[in-house]
Amino acid sequence: MQHTHDLLLLGIIMLLGLGAHTLGGKVHVPRVTLLLLLGALAGPALFDVIPLQATGSFELITELTLAMVGFLLGERMSLRDLREGREAIVLSLTVTLVTALVMFLAVWAFTGNLPAALLLAAIATATDPAATLDVIREAGAKGPLTRVVTQVVAIDDAWGAILFSILLVFAELVAGNGNSISDLVAHGVTDVLGAMILGAAIGWPMAWLTGRLKPGEPMLLEAAGFVFLAAGLAGYLGVSYLLTCMTLGVVVANRAHHHVRPFRSIEGVIDPFFALFFFLAGYSLDWALLPTLGLLGLVYLLARVAGRLAGGYLGGVFARSEPVVRRYAGACMLPQAGVALGLALVATERLPELTLLLPLVIGATVIFELAGPAITAWQLRLAGETRKR
Repeated sequence: MQHTHDLLLLGIIMLLGLGAHTLGGKVHVPRVTLLLLLGALAGPALFDVIPLQATGSFELITELTLAMVGFLLGERMSLRDLREGREAIVLSLTVTLVTALVMFLAVWAFTGNLPAALLLAAIATATDPAATLDVIREAGAKGPLTRVVTQVVAIDDAWGAILFSILLVFAELVAGNGNSISDLVAHGVTDVLGAMILGAAIGWPMAWLTGRLKPGEPMLLEAAGFVFLAAGLAGYLGVSYLLTCMTLGVVVANRAHHHVRPFRSIEGVIDPFFALFFFLAGYSLDWALLPTLGLLGLVYLLARVAGRLAGGYLGGVFARSEPVVRRYAGACMLPQAGVALGLALVATERLPELTLLLPLVIGATVIFELAGPAITAWQLRLAGETRKR
């Protein structure tokens, strides 16, 4: 067999993913963190147990995974749900923009690196809805804060992905890929607007076809085929494949008669890709860079916390939320996981000279995944909305 080692690696990583999921549930450590750490331990800087050539498909795995993630994010922008959540929309947009602004100013002041500041500003807005919702379920939380946080974490990653797609264009051009303001504007319009047009163009036939080949039950082949077609065409045309797939999801969520089924189909197959994605991200971590990121890492952590807290309070004011929401909502959105890591990988792929991005985001992700859920539970308890007062 030509790919014996590749098949062994795939099997081992997926079983490690299963083990991480099981162990994480017992020791209350997110599986994302465990997979990142396992990948880092297996990397060339430490135990070097995996041949370097075996990770040659990491870029493809990243693109496949993020194409599906982008599509799933699109579901969160269903007009049916957004109409019912005005307060959550105002709050989530405010938290997203304030976090990005605080992070941008902090990183730019500390490093003087404008592309890095732009990209970290967008990456910092990503959260981990699964961890937050898991804390809410485990605590049996009920109340105004719980209601708003549940709605906010369902959509804030979508705002973050849109902001990232826009700021990535500016970061590339600031780094030297554009010669004038007119070039910057033209390239930005082409990349962002082009991705949205492409996603919509593929989304309409997908929405029409959903549930027609097999009435009421869209097939996995149907959903995956359209998602990967959209990502491939986006790459071919040179526009953002993440935003293209997200737009595809938005159109399907709002136009398809059986709009939920395609998303459940993709959710049913994404776990193996997530396991590979997180493990190989940890594997690619350059440990030699970590000591140089100490102060910058601290700046990132403090700026993100400050942005979340300030954004949560201001968003609560703008949305006319109850005082308990204004006070505690921002801190409930500290967990950060896969989307942030995915955005960092896309940024590193487009601007490889920014070697600090990936190790910084991996380190921050581990910290926020470990501390974030505990802080969320604490805030819900302070708000008096959990069973444990």
